[in-house]
Amino acid sequence: MRQMHLNLFIQGRGHHEAAWRHPKSSSLPLTDINYTVELAQKAEAHCFDAIFLADVLGLWNDVEGTPFNWLEPLTTLAALAMATSRVGLIATCSTTYTEPYNLARQFASLDHISRGRIGWNIVTSWAPQAASNFGGAGQIGLADRYERAEEYMAVVKALWDSWADDAVLDDRLGGRYADRTRVKAIKHKGAHYQVQGPLNMPRSPQGRPVFVQAGASDTGKRFAARHAEVVFTAHLDEVSAKAFYTELKQLVAAEGRHPDQVLILPGLSPIIGASDAEAEQYAEALNELSDPEIGRARLSQRFGGFDFSHLPLDTPLSVSDFPDPGKNEASRSRMEAVVAVVARERPSLRKLLAKLAGARGHFTLAGSPEKIADVMQAWFERGAADGFNLMPPVLPHQLDLFTAEVLPLLQQRGLVRRGYGGETLRSHFGLARPAVSSGQPEAMPYDQGA
Repeated sequence: MRQMHLNLFIQGRGHHEAAWRHPKSSSLPLTDINYTVELAQKAEAHCFDAIFLADVLGLWNDVEGTPFNWLEPLTTLAALAMATSRVGLIATCSTTYTEPYNLARQFASLDHISRGRIGWNIVTSWAPQAASNFGGAGQIGLADRYERAEEYMAVVKALWDSWADDAVLDDRLGGRYADRTRVKAIKHKGAHYQVQGPLNMPRSPQGRPVFVQAGASDTGKRFAARHAEVVFTAHLDEVSAKAFYTELKQLVAAEGRHPDQVLILPGLSPIIGASDAEAEQYAEALNELSDPEIGRARLSQRFGGFDFSHLPLDTPLSVSDFPDPGKNEASRSRMEAVVAVVARERPSLRKLLAKLAGARGHFTLAGSPEKIADVMQAWFERGAADGFNLMPPVLPHQLDLFTAEVLPLLQQRGLVRRGYGGETLRSHFGLARPAVSSGQPEAMPYDQGA
């Protein structure tokens, strides 16, 4: 029987921008590793597929009122790998501002450390503060980012395949640690990268990390169809989620890949109460803790610095109040979703900012445990999702409510596992372990220097 996949997305003290002010959010500093460890261990205790960590390569402009900073994700995963034994560990890393050889080494090391539980969330960074931190004169356009990312993927895949699975002999008596004929230089020379290779460590337990990706623009969807194994996507309603699901599965098939080997996990931020009314009250209390001017600044940043300062908070919005998302070089798909909400609902700016404060354009739902479980089941069974990236609005409180009240309902319906069936992230997701590429790069020269 097909079962629902669940990731826990850990960010701040919760995914609502005012979560850090809520009395039931954690009091630990966001830089205290125990905070993340405790959440990862809770996810593992309830057999989540994985935990998911985002990344931001610069300081956001609203740090005074929103703690949007946390520990660097790759080093955090190394700590989590030693504090857990089964749950998958996914971290974000940029193809724009990270050299492919470094990334390949780091993720291979993490996969060895965790014994095969690592996933890489592939992003093509767009934030202006990131560009200024990495020596860039300005932002890199959407098409250029994805062009660079395509070459990047070719390089890291070749590096992870540069050691055959049987290259390590560890023959102490014979004096041979590795079979040099089973280690290959990649000798890549492209428009953006020149990498000799091979990688300086053996192939990892999963062969390579699970590829996760979140781009939903036309370019991003085509990239996902070629490379992604898990797609993290944002939708504000089931209709758009189903349309995305259908389209992406078709694109995957057109690339000659099996659609079952690409899982689609929309973000879900449930606000859970004993009743629908109690959950709505919880949501209203969270929104009252938000500063609309912080939301306005965040909206501006999402639209590439567009100035929304002239818009009154309580007048209905129109599409003409926003720049054309098709001309946006930043997070285009997320902006298209925002403009679609404006066209459909004509909210005031205050109401729009409250909607976005909950989970930045992901699906938010306030209700009883039964209502949350019913909606999750409907999306799953009606072709809108293979599972969900769970984004609790307040951590750990709303996670605890989910695992105590919603998860048992999903388990009783046979929709979610009660125990792990395997030990690697690939086994949790039902993904095949990739074979070493059939390409024939030259064997590593024996006289290659250290």
